[in-house]
Amino acid sequence: MKCLVACLLAVFSMISTVLAQGAPPPRLPAAEGGKTPVTVPETKTVGRQEEFVLPSGNIGCIYTPEGGTDVYQPADGGPELACDRVEPRYVRASLSRKGAARLAHDVGDPSCCSAGQVLDYGQTWSAGPFSCLSTRTGLSCERNDGHSFFLSRKRLAAN
Repeated sequence: MKCLVACLLAVFSMISTVLAQGAPPPRLPAAEGGKTPVTVPETKTVGRQEEFVLPSGNIGCIYTPEGGTDVYQPADGGPELACDRVEPRYVRASLSRKGAARLAHDVGDPSCCSAGQVLDYGQTWSAGPFSCLSTRTGLSCERNDGHSFFLSRKRLAAN
């Protein structure tokens, strides 16, 4: 029992020493009553993703701005638009900074469709170089250079 108490005290003493060594020195007031300068670490400003779903709940999109977010960075640095269709088979359509739109039929992280903002039929959404039109027949999205995709239950297209 004495050994257990002695061992616990020794461990506690070592932890206290390690913590004390890693602690910053106390802040002292500057000479002649001046203020102590404060160093603020530089932080990277990142954007926020936007999400929307169609009224059917079968199609949902996530827009990631240029520079990405704290938790997701597009491969080319963004911006990026990714839209998922759930039925009849799960498919993801995406547009990035440049190049043709892509359709992915084997999606490793299916996550559609959030209860986000509803893009009613006849409404247009736009951000960055992308714009999308919601209609009763599906969703069409386009980048400002003409590359686009279309998603519906009956048809998929990308160029």
